[in-house]
Amino acid sequence: MAQPALIPPSMSAAKVSKTNAARILESMGIAFELHTAEVDESDLSAVTMAHKLGVDPACVFKTLVARGDKTGVLMACIPAAAELDLKALAVASANKHVEMVPLKDVRPLTGYIRGGCSPLGAKKAYPVFMDESAILYDYIFVSAGQRGVQLRLPPDDLLRAVAGQYAPLARQ
Repeated sequence: MAQPALIPPSMSAAKVSKTNAARILESMGIAFELHTAEVDESDLSAVTMAHKLGVDPACVFKTLVARGDKTGVLMACIPAAAELDLKALAVASANKHVEMVPLKDVRPLTGYIRGGCSPLGAKKAYPVFMDESAILYDYIFVSAGQRGVQLRLPPDDLLRAVAGQYAPLARQ
C-alpha cells in the first residue's frame, strides 16, 4: 500500500490548513503527525480511512458522540471496525443510560461533521472515553477535525490532551 501523506506539524500544506485539534496539541507541547487521505463522500467509514492510510483499522479510532442521562454529551473513541457498546459507555461515564446523538445534532454540539469528528477542539470540552484496546498501540490515528485529515499520536498523549480515560467500550 502507498505510504500515507505526512505533514509535519511545523509546516503548512497548501491543501491542509492546521486544524483546531492540531493547534491544541501544539499548545500543549504534544508531538503528533498529520496524515491525509483522499475522501470519498459516499464512504466516510473509519475502516476505509485506515485502508487509504495503509494502516491496520484497529489503530484508527473513530469518534462517536453520545448523550448520557446524567452527564449529558460525551465522546467515545473506538477502533474503526468496532461497534460502540452503549451499556459499557454508560458504566464508564457514570450514567444509567447512554444513547447516540442524532447525526443532525453532531455539528451543532461539536462543530464537526460526520467523517471529521475529533475528540479535540469541539465547541465544548465534553468527557472523552477511549476504548482500552488503544493501549496496545504505540500510536493511534484519530480525526484531526476535518474529513481526510488524521492525527497520529500516542494514545496516552491524546487522553492527556482531552482529560479522558480508558474504558472497555468496543464490540467487534
